[in-house]
Amino acid sequence: MAQSRQGGLLSMDKIREIIRLHELGYSQGEIARSCSVARSTVQDYIRRAQAQSLRYEDLQDLSHSEARARLGKGKRRASTPAAPIDFATVHRELSRKGVTLALLWQEGLDRQSWNLSYGGFCRRYNQWNGRHNLSMRQVYKAGEKLFVDYCGMTVPVEDVVSNQVIDAQIFVASFGASNYIYAEATPSQASAHWIGSHQRALEFFGGVPACIIPDNLKAGVTSACRYEPGLNAAYQEFAAHYQIAVMPARPRKPRDKAKVEKSVQEVERQILAPLRDIRFASFSQLNQVIRERLSALNQRTMKGYDMSRQALFEQTDKPALQPLPTTPFVFASWKEAKVSLDYHIQVEKHYYSVPYWFVQRQVRVKTSERQVEVFYDNHRIAIHERSRVPYRHSTRPEHMPPEHWAYKQQSKQTFLTWAATIGSETVQQVESIFARKDHEEQAFRTIKGVQRLHQRYGRERLEGACRRANQFSLVGLKRLQSILTTNLDATEPEPETPATPPHDNLRGSNGSVAKKWS
Repeated sequence: MAQSRQGGLLSMDKIREIIRLHELGYSQGEIARSCSVARSTVQDYIRRAQAQSLRYEDLQDLSHSEARARLGKGKRRASTPAAPIDFATVHRELSRKGVTLALLWQEGLDRQSWNLSYGGFCRRYNQWNGRHNLSMRQVYKAGEKLFVDYCGMTVPVEDVVSNQVIDAQIFVASFGASNYIYAEATPSQASAHWIGSHQRALEFFGGVPACIIPDNLKAGVTSACRYEPGLNAAYQEFAAHYQIAVMPARPRKPRDKAKVEKSVQEVERQILAPLRDIRFASFSQLNQVIRERLSALNQRTMKGYDMSRQALFEQTDKPALQPLPTTPFVFASWKEAKVSLDYHIQVEKHYYSVPYWFVQRQVRVKTSERQVEVFYDNHRIAIHERSRVPYRHSTRPEHMPPEHWAYKQQSKQTFLTWAATIGSETVQQVESIFARKDHEEQAFRTIKGVQRLHQRYGRERLEGACRRANQFSLVGLKRLQSILTTNLDATEPEPETPATPPHDNLRGSNGSVAKKWS
């Protein structure tokens, strides 16, 4: 997977995460490790935000471009190739008491050995240090780090409904200080199962740690970069909901998560291996067996500790955990979409409208169990109730162009209401026009022409023209227009020809011969 270019412009999601963690009370060093940036970068953005009195909530309300402008950040210019530095000597000097990178950097400036910022000096030293495979023993604080990963082993589950065999993925979470383990089986490593496993793990532990150390799988990390890994949007929302920091392990660095690697090994050996010949008919059945064997594993006495994982967890990690949030986290998936020319986007074969002025623009779509939200430049521009009816449209009137809205408002009742303001003869004519059409919408254009006649000739003449047309069963725009142009609406209709008097050759209405009349 391609890595992000070092020194590139920091994403606004990363900048907001820096400010959020700072407000939660994390040190600059902890924030730097969580966001995989230099400590000087963290310090710089915190100072910029404080100078503008910008809090995390303020940044959430601003678009990406507005937030960058307030923070005074823009695209960086390409720099010239950096001069080589003898970092081996720098590393040896750091082992001496009282010597820091800041001191060595200042001494190098005084000797004119280099001419770069302190942040750039630290960044280049960390790059050199990482390439030399140096490691140190990790010391874990109580309740601080929760490590999460998946086992390499899977367990086949026979789905009796679809008659298929699904390889169950085994999620494992363990605390750094107590080695207390949680494990469960899920159908896949997809984002919904990944975050759901996190939620159930935190409920199992009964609290929230300071940070989570995941691997660089796609469900949690979108860009597995050594220096600036990008978090999945849903995973980022999960972290913000639980007020927790996410610090992805470096790619191909198993020592960063040695605790969970050991826990994965224990789960595979103590739980999964004994189940290798058992066939499970459902995930609930498999997870029930995992819970029983997991309880025995956590209660087993550990060598070197003289106590079990559960006892050590109750003594160390649990008192240091933050309480679970009062409201549950609602999982939502995110996707990129382009607004089509009909100002709609497609989500799972259903079409949702957005304001028409966003046509042909890229937007981000957040889909939860009940809602579909659309965002542009970090601002929500539309929200709909989620529909699972395929190939239908959910259109809000305020999203439509004015001409579309006017056409959509047309209906038979609308035209009849207008006709009633003219008179009863006009109502009769409009009803006759509708009666002659197979579909109501076919009459809309004709009646709009009648409305133009009203604008040209006035109410009284149109009502008179409709009266004359109705009397002779004339229906349609051209008939009314002819009556008005020839002024027939102002003339009285000719009297009807008198009926022929009855005689012997005429039959009455009942079929009898009419009597002669004297």
